[in-house]
Amino acid sequence: MNYLSTVLAAASLAGLLAACSQPATTETATMAAPNAAAAPVTAALAQKPIWWKEAVVYQIYPRSYKDSNGDGVGDLRGIISKLDYIKSLGVNVIWLNPIYGSPNDDNGYDISDYRAIMKDFGTMADFDELLKGMHQRGLKVVLDLVVNHSSDEHEWFKQSKSGRDNPYRDYYHWWPAERGVPNKRQSFFDVKGDAWAYDAATKAYYLHYFSRKQPDLNWENPKVRQEIYSMMRFWFDKGIDGFRMDVIPFIAKDTTFPVIPAKYHGDFGRYYANGPHLHDYLQEMHREVLGKYDVLSVAEGAGVTSDQALEFVDPARKELNMLYHFEGMGVGNVPGLKYRMRKPEGYSLLEFKQVYSKWDKIFAEKGWGTIYLGNHDQPRMVTRWGDDRPEFRPASSKLLTTFLLTMRGTPYYYGGDELGMTNIKFNKITDYKDIEVRNMYAQLKAEGGDLAQFVEAQKISGRDNGRTPFQWDASANAGFTTGTPWLQLNPNYAQVNAAAEEKDPNSILQYFRQATAMRRQHKVLVYGQYQLLDAANPHIYAYTRTQGAEKVLVVLNFSSEKRDWALPTGLTLGGKPWLNNYPTFTPAATLALLPWQAVVVPLK
Repeated sequence: MNYLSTVLAAASLAGLLAACSQPATTETATMAAPNAAAAPVTAALAQKPIWWKEAVVYQIYPRSYKDSNGDGVGDLRGIISKLDYIKSLGVNVIWLNPIYGSPNDDNGYDISDYRAIMKDFGTMADFDELLKGMHQRGLKVVLDLVVNHSSDEHEWFKQSKSGRDNPYRDYYHWWPAERGVPNKRQSFFDVKGDAWAYDAATKAYYLHYFSRKQPDLNWENPKVRQEIYSMMRFWFDKGIDGFRMDVIPFIAKDTTFPVIPAKYHGDFGRYYANGPHLHDYLQEMHREVLGKYDVLSVAEGAGVTSDQALEFVDPARKELNMLYHFEGMGVGNVPGLKYRMRKPEGYSLLEFKQVYSKWDKIFAEKGWGTIYLGNHDQPRMVTRWGDDRPEFRPASSKLLTTFLLTMRGTPYYYGGDELGMTNIKFNKITDYKDIEVRNMYAQLKAEGGDLAQFVEAQKISGRDNGRTPFQWDASANAGFTTGTPWLQLNPNYAQVNAAAEEKDPNSILQYFRQATAMRRQHKVLVYGQYQLLDAANPHIYAYTRTQGAEKVLVVLNFSSEKRDWALPTGLTLGGKPWLNNYPTFTPAATLALLPWQAVVVPLK
């Protein structure tokens, strides 16, 4: 959700890797290939296969996917009309961003009724039809679980705010004014950055890590936890297949609200993710709900460090299935700024490789990880990590898809990236709908900050870049709506759209389908051991995946220049590529790679 994009996520400014301007050269591997001794079989390989490990998760942002009634807002019936398209992608799990009753302060992440459907999106009957249609096509459905906070328009909070003696008072965190001003807590969405809002009627402050309209629920109250578990059972009994758990590490609080210890150095997110009894609550959730269903559970790992990850997903602990981290999104970030801004020289592939290799190692023997490069809280994948200039957009988008679908961990793929959709790059702050951007702009303005620099940075980093409506065809409004779209469409929809790519056998869309088919066919890409090759190469990301006697090489040229790459000693190509984003590939001791070329080839 919001923490994802505010604190740990990295944005990119226009431009490429600084090294991309260098001429083609031979890149000789600096890490020796593995010798004949086979690596030890990890516990992960020995485990019985599980459906959510083999899944490719496709994220749909309902507001921007397809509008069925002309009001400019995507809805459930719009998604229903595109079920055959979704099935054709080769994905098998659909994650829907929040569809619950909400006043939309934060695009549905402020929930006023957990057992209702937002009016903008349709009715519960529409959801039931959508769920049935997906299950008929072999697609599983995952919803967002947003339970760190609710909307201030939820009935619980209305009651809680009505008086200190109300039975719902302790459903939220209140600090009586007679105790003085509470110790500082940072709000990621408040204009003043203050997570305590004063309520004059009851002379008390309430806690809101996010906007003032998103008060934090009091998980220390067992009644609150039971309300949440009951709600989760309601949706599982309807037939949904899992939950993506929004900022779930933040749910536990020290209700004495002490001064934040100096060891956190102002890192509020890391402090929030280390509240007392967090894992007691997650284990209780597993006992009471998750363990009773065959479902997917994934934590949005806000504030979670690499040495803490297994506390959430080690099967022996009986908490959650998997976790996705934020460290990758921080690569290339300018440190020390309140808002996200990419370093002028771009991101370092060396750092990128180090981060993703480290996180693979964490889950090598137990637990399970995820892999993603974009979502509703991030700019478009090809703009952030590739090269969105027309001549390089297709190849770099395909390369990024190759990376996602050949790494160990469940891939999460954001709707629209299969077309190579790009950032819209708004010129004016008034073009943005996102509460994060608007509030940060207001905060900077009050502080006398550099507003021009901020607006320029948002062209690459702003969340609305990833939220522009899906580009279905070249007709008015890209076929998204017959009305006025809730957010402007990217003008390049006339060229970048699903209808055009359906007709082109070499399109980004068709390549994505090939990539999902490859992952389904070759389980080595799911369960196989990962080994990084040539770690010190600043342009090439190469690695092997090994499962038993099967071994495959993945070579990715992360640059807009031709590169030659010498195979490490001991590696011998074993056949035609399983996947290649260019029409030709010449097997040789030194591979001649075209700009942004991605090759997946078996080894002998």
